[in-house]
Amino acid sequence: KQAEKAVHQKKEQSKTKCRKARRRHINLVAEFNRRQRKNIWLETHIWHAKRFHMVKKWGYCLGDSPTEKSYRACYRAMTKHCLLQDLSYYCCLELTGKENELLKQLARICSIDTGLTFEEACCLSGRFEGSLNLYRADRYPEDMLGPVTFIWKPRDGSENRQLWIWMHPALKQDMLRELKAVFQCSELEEIYIPEPITTTIQEEKQMDVVLSLGKKRKKDDKEGEKAVPVKKIIGDGTRDPFQSYSWISQSTGIVISDRTMEILRYRLIGPLSHSVLTETLKAASLQTV
Repeated sequence: KQAEKAVHQKKEQSKTKCRKARRRHINLVAEFNRRQRKNIWLETHIWHAKRFHMVKKWGYCLGDSPTEKSYRACYRAMTKHCLLQDLSYYCCLELTGKENELLKQLARICSIDTGLTFEEACCLSGRFEGSLNLYRADRYPEDMLGPVTFIWKPRDGSENRQLWIWMHPALKQDMLRELKAVFQCSELEEIYIPEPITTTIQEEKQMDVVLSLGKKRKKDDKEGEKAVPVKKIIGDGTRDPFQSYSWISQSTGIVISDRTMEILRYRLIGPLSHSVLTETLKAASLQTV
């Protein structure tokens, strides 16, 4: 009897809200955020989840194999049209500092004997992407860390340069540890910024604005319950949300930042890739004040 009563209560609770109310946008986003607490979803997760068998690897939920016969369609797209791959699960580390200091320390973890280095002229200008193998500092040809790709930000006339290094998530922790050791970087200290003192009139105006915004944004459903605000997920599959994501060198001023899942990365394959980009992306007009 108790089991039947529990089942009956569950049925009654499920019928309290209609399907339209359960599938409201704010409820769906909150549910999606709850489901990706352990394994982060990519921006294209919903599209892949409907067409692929998903696997959980390296802290992400990735598409492994298609659920239908699509190999011929993919091959046809690569040879005649355009095929897009989502590589946003690759980790990105950003290095900022003086160009001479960056090249001096980066030369310790790569070798010209293997081919391309960070000092290659075509890559140093920022026009092309480079790829190479990284090693532990001064340990070549032993202790290889793994392959990476890198892009330099084009020069803007200043001494400081920006370098983005992309790597597989399985290699991120080892490479990040080695880069911090080479550049002698430590965690950034939190800077406390005091809040400006507001008068009573300003406080009253701010309270009125907050109340008006709250009335507009919060909506009551049929049962009178207020909508639950959506929580934003911070971090990525390879980084704890409470872990620091920037490190600075006190001697050279070089900053290492973890940009994983902050910069999306897509790969386009096929003869019409350039046409797709020109039709999709539009150049923004620069307005000077």
